Amino acid sequence: MNTKNKNTLKMVGILFAGVLLGWIFFGGDNAPKSDHEQSTSESKETIWTCSMHPQIRMNEPGLCPICGMDLIPLESNGSSIDPDAIQMTDDAMKLANIQTMIVGGGDNASKKLALNGKVQIDERKLYTQSTHIPGRIERLMINFTGEKVSRGQTLAMVYSPELVTAQEELLQAYRMKDAQPDLFSAAKQKLSNLKIGEGTINKIISTNKPIHQFPITADVSGIITAKKVDLGHYVGQGMPIYEIADLSSLWVLFDVYESDMPWVKVGNKIRYTVQSLPGESFEGVITFIDPLINPQTRVASARVEVKNFENKLKPEMFVSGVISNMVSKSTSKDIVIPKTAVMWTGERSVVYMKSLVSNKVNFKLREVTLGASLGDAYIIKEGLSEGDEIVVKGTFTVDAASQLAGKPSMMNISEGKNDHINLSEFNNDNELQRIKVSSIFQEQLKTVFKDYLNLKDALVKDDFKGTKQFSKDLVKNLNKVDMELISDEHTHSQWMTLEKKIKSAANNILKAETIEKQRISFKQLSLYFTNAIQIFGVNQTVYKQFCPMVNDNQGAYWLSLTKEIYNPYFGEAMLTCGSTKEVLE
Repeated sequence: MNTKNKNTLKMVGILFAGVLLGWIFFGGDNAPKSDHEQSTSESKETIWTCSMHPQIRMNEPGLCPICGMDLIPLESNGSSIDPDAIQMTDDAMKLANIQTMIVGGGDNASKKLALNGKVQIDERKLYTQSTHIPGRIERLMINFTGEKVSRGQTLAMVYSPELVTAQEELLQAYRMKDAQPDLFSAAKQKLSNLKIGEGTINKIISTNKPIHQFPITADVSGIITAKKVDLGHYVGQGMPIYEIADLSSLWVLFDVYESDMPWVKVGNKIRYTVQSLPGESFEGVITFIDPLINPQTRVASARVEVKNFENKLKPEMFVSGVISNMVSKSTSKDIVIPKTAVMWTGERSVVYMKSLVSNKVNFKLREVTLGASLGDAYIIKEGLSEGDEIVVKGTFTVDAASQLAGKPSMMNISEGKNDHINLSEFNNDNELQRIKVSSIFQEQLKTVFKDYLNLKDALVKDDFKGTKQFSKDLVKNLNKVDMELISDEHTHSQWMTLEKKIKSAANNILKAETIEKQRISFKQLSLYFTNAIQIFGVNQTVYKQFCPMVNDNQGAYWLSLTKEIYNPYFGEAMLTCGSTKEVLE
């Protein structure tokens, strides 16, 4: 074997030995992983996504490239036992600032009910002054309403031909009283029947001539509230000439809507203020509740009797009052939870339940039945039990995560009929907390609100085509609202949720085949816009107005910039049906 072949064999041997040694020392690390090991490794990788834009997937935290919202971690939920539950890590919960509470009874919960009303005259102290003498008004001592009179004060002078004749008969009978005493007694009785006193009769006899003008005097003291005669009028016996009211005590009549009646009882204390007396507050007790409901306004009156010291109160003054009712376990077994825990989907109201499965936190949607609104809380009639743990802060974030995972959420819960609206969402006390946002965002929202108002006006005019056009404009301008102007995550979630609902309701109006169906969706649109304005504001005064006849006599609301009532639910058929329920500043 020559030298060249020897060197070739030597090099091949060295190469083979190197490969063998490499496989021995490093081959095990490069072996393919088992399916279990590969699955375990992948399960530990955290994917970051946007709660409002689930198509975004990032390998590290940051901001959403679409809306600028903080990304949240999304992990595999394959270990969750309940397929309808969403599982979140402790890090994800901390990042989303999710807080929970264990629910119990209604300890220390209170229902604050706001009522509006007017000061009115006490009907028991309203007196009609009539004349007991038929004749012509020769003089009026009281010439205008509002004048104060005292009992016995002369109000007017009357010339009565009938009374003059009766006096002449008296004088003739007096001359023959010895011969015909019964005739004299009858003549005196005739004058007495006309309320001519004994002293006046003796004066007529002593002067031997009739009196031509007789005074009409006040039977009670008070204020003249109505003047029913003028100089020269002829009045018959018993005809009313003035109305006199004693204003030393008055009634304050509060309007109580049908839905609020369970919270108003005789004996309730109410604190109230008078619009024309700023800085002063009053307190009274409800002494009477009207047993009849006004069929037009759907309200009954609750009466408070007040002493009018210093005559500060005047009839027809506007008043605003608040009744507080405590709800405790001794009187109610209902569950009370914060309003922040509840999400509404038109007819349905839902909360998120927290549970531990295999030492991991699970959240699952549960439908609840709302009772009365208690200021910043709700009574839960059905759906929860004492000891249940629910999400009270960060509810929208949990719901967004549930949507991303394809779990049941408020956006994909099975829909039922939407012809009715849960009126508890419009209770006087259901005032959402105002959140400070940029003025640019408010102006953009205000532009969308103008489209809402145009849409409302089209319904008032029964304009089907106009309603469709303004719905289209609303959706167009809603898409122009810059969501990046809201940096706070919770606020951002609130706006995104409301935006979807507003857009959905507007699109339903756009697709509606009749104006009746447009009005059904308009109820939903008004509900969502009310919440949007309460949360974000539009830098102008908005009136929340109520029609009691719509929605199968449950009533429905709409928003307006004017106090005048123009009903969008009935249009020309019942144009002025309704009233202003609340002012959103």
